[in-house]
Amino acid sequence: MDEIQGMISEVVFRNEVNGYTVLELQDDVEENTVVGYFPYVNIGETIKAVGTWVEHPDYGRQFKMETYQVVTPATLNGIERYLSSGLIPGIGAATAKKMVEKFGLDTLDIIQYNPQRLTEIDGIGQKKAQKIYEAFQEQRELKDIMLFLESYNISPAYAVRIYKTYGANTIKVIRENPYNLADDVFGIGFKMADRIAQSMGIPLDSEYRIASGTRYVLSQFHNNGHSYIPQDKLIKTAAELLDVREEAVENMLMGLYIDRKIVVDDLDGVKAVYSIAFYKAEVGVARRLLALAQYPVFEVNFDIEHEINQIEKEEGICLATNQKEAVEKAVTKGLLVVTGGPGTGKTTTIKAIIRLFERMGLSVLLCAPTGRAAKRMQEATGRESKTIHRLLEYGYGDRDEDMMFQRNEDSPLEANVVIVDEVSMVDILLMNNLLKAISEGTRLILVGDVDQLPSVGPGCVLRDIINSEAVTVVRLNEIFRQAQESLIVVNAHRINKGEAPILNIKNKDFFFMREESQTGILEKIKELCKDRLPKYSGYSSIEGIQVLSPMKKGICGVINLNTELQKILNPPHPTKNERQYRDMIFREGDKVMQIRNNYKMKWQSLWDSDYEGEGVFNGDMGIISKVDNEEQTVEVIFDGERLVRYEPSDLDELELAYAVTVHKSQGSEFPVLVMPVIAGPPMLLTRNLLYTALTRAKKMVVLVGQERCIYSMINNNYVTRRYSGLEYRLRRLGNWDEFMGNTISIQE
Repeated sequence: MDEIQGMISEVVFRNEVNGYTVLELQDDVEENTVVGYFPYVNIGETIKAVGTWVEHPDYGRQFKMETYQVVTPATLNGIERYLSSGLIPGIGAATAKKMVEKFGLDTLDIIQYNPQRLTEIDGIGQKKAQKIYEAFQEQRELKDIMLFLESYNISPAYAVRIYKTYGANTIKVIRENPYNLADDVFGIGFKMADRIAQSMGIPLDSEYRIASGTRYVLSQFHNNGHSYIPQDKLIKTAAELLDVREEAVENMLMGLYIDRKIVVDDLDGVKAVYSIAFYKAEVGVARRLLALAQYPVFEVNFDIEHEINQIEKEEGICLATNQKEAVEKAVTKGLLVVTGGPGTGKTTTIKAIIRLFERMGLSVLLCAPTGRAAKRMQEATGRESKTIHRLLEYGYGDRDEDMMFQRNEDSPLEANVVIVDEVSMVDILLMNNLLKAISEGTRLILVGDVDQLPSVGPGCVLRDIINSEAVTVVRLNEIFRQAQESLIVVNAHRINKGEAPILNIKNKDFFFMREESQTGILEKIKELCKDRLPKYSGYSSIEGIQVLSPMKKGICGVINLNTELQKILNPPHPTKNERQYRDMIFREGDKVMQIRNNYKMKWQSLWDSDYEGEGVFNGDMGIISKVDNEEQTVEVIFDGERLVRYEPSDLDELELAYAVTVHKSQGSEFPVLVMPVIAGPPMLLTRNLLYTALTRAKKMVVLVGQERCIYSMINNNYVTRRYSGLEYRLRRLGNWDEFMGNTISIQE
């Protein structure tokens, strides 16, 4: 074995998934190419590598590293390169130069042992000095942990997530029970934890393993939208995954049940296994909905029909029969569901309901699941509308430790009426938290399109409520004359009924462009977004035109579409800073989307510097306003009003959003929508998905691709069954005593 030592002058290539790296190592004499699996190295660091020299047929002489260790930089140049590499947030090239000029070879010791002296440098205050110190300490600690995790073939990307979860206790936690990783660390599932456990010699029939594998199968069903899993299916699936006998899983289930880690409930003869949270949420939603529906509202002592007529005159509208029914029921019922497709007057109905309640002197709160949906509701009604999370004042509790909804049974919403839009997007957990904050006697009105895709989270709330026939439902089914002039509306309803759409009528708003090959479809979409549609429609390529795709992978999948659209809509420019993160480049001016709920992410109002808040949610879309390479941060403006600053560790929550999946588009509305129509998995390319996509468009739809694929989707009325007990519980609550006798109590 040979040994070389030097400073890393350049990282030529790095695979973020497995850590394979090609770098240039500068010693006192020459620069050498070194290749190997480096878990975490940066430009400016000095390393000592052990390995062998090899001759690559294309790249020439290279040093193939077997093992290495990091050596503290010993030269001024090495220290400066090390600090300016981006390793430590808050230190860029300019700051690194100032620090080395001030402290010389003592710079690293100053940071580690005397960080308050950093304030002697222009531009570094107490807060920034502390931040630099903490980041430096974290990096030193992280090195040891990364090397430990590398021995189990854990990639650097996942290693950082593990460290962020456990901190200095990482090694201790993993050695005690590696299956904790599957429960605690985002993105690390049971299979990865199991591979680590097996390499540590944990037996296949370990109780830790069977318990973790069983919970993993249950969580996978929750991730796919199910509130529960039938017990026999859970046992069979877990036994196959773990390669153990079904009896072993069944015994473990009994143990988890006794320890109150799960609930097993009888749903009309089906043994349903729930995680505690979903069981409580489902039972809570059923009870609270029925309580609101059955609570007597005060008697109306005025002529409702007369009041509706007055509103029609004042607003210059003419309500259809079922719209008037919805307005009347909103007043006389404690709980009302209003459902209908595009063009059936849901917004007009909401406005009329609000006007009538205002005439009655009642207070009304409006909300929706996402920021974009809430903003649309506010624009349509002229009244303030909030996200459900903001309405429920999601934030830190009294102990300032855990995030929680401040509005609940003990601190309910102060309103006579609560109206919720886009309810098809609301999952069982969010609905439960909303209902906790609504007192009996407060009217609740749920509005949504039951034919759209269900929520991303578990449950099928709107459909279950409607199908239960336990609450009052008004269906808006008349398409208004103005809406009939839109082929978007007409075709959405035709597709929903299984009929072929009307294509390419001159001067209309629905277009189809035939293109057979996926490469041809991609090029057509790029041409449309860059030149043709902005000129034709007048809308901005980035903010006015949205590409939706049914899938993530492939030539016309979201990942490739984003890469290709970024190249032409926001290409590199000397005036635009950018930052590479894994396989993505984030550039100033890019359209991006938050892909996870982050309740702790802070934001600041652009219009009021004193107004701040917390919470950025899955599906929120914004524009990158600033990439700060000195501070290593990315700033995003959401909905034109909230500024969010992303630290390097937060960037895994952002994705480019020139193209998004149909699922991610729910709750949003776009002036112009472009969508590839291509062959793909039948379970994905359904009528339901195509209908949902079309209902996201406001002014224009352009479908590009194969006509036969449109008809294939329309004929595919496959609806994935979700295991949900809400409909059953709502029906059974009619016989309260019988219902209560069949549920299993769980200690709070």
